[in-house]
Amino acid sequence: MQRKSHILSSKRSGMAMIMAIAVIVVVATLLALALSLSTLTSKSSVDLYVYEQANLLARSAGEYAKLKIGTDNNATSRCNYTGESFVENTFYNININVSYVYNNDISTCGTATLTQTDDFGVARLDITVDVNDTTITSEPIRIFKRKLIEL
Repeated sequence: MQRKSHILSSKRSGMAMIMAIAVIVVVATLLALALSLSTLTSKSSVDLYVYEQANLLARSAGEYAKLKIGTDNNATSRCNYTGESFVENTFYNININVSYVYNNDISTCGTATLTQTDDFGVARLDITVDVNDTTITSEPIRIFKRKLIEL
């Protein structure tokens, strides 16, 4: 007795092949989504790290400017420090601007009209930290801080 082969029979459906293609498409989609999410999170974590470091550098620049103002002990000209510019780690551009206001007038700051009795004054610090390097961050980062220091 001979058995007949049903391999070439037209009754068989191609459901297994369709299901295998569907599984491959679903797995490929999930892998592409996982790859996209991993690159997105790494880019955002680098941006967050650079932003936090720029924020800390701005705070440090404020403390540095306070130190420079505090070490100026010239009684007739108390407005010697007007600011500086730094570059930290080749891509953090730090700029410090200092403006002085005394109790008589802004224009007398730094001239001989200031006396020992003009002890009330304020120094305004404008601190800017920029990161414009596109190889490090996906978008430019700019931190601006303004501080008032009583003299």
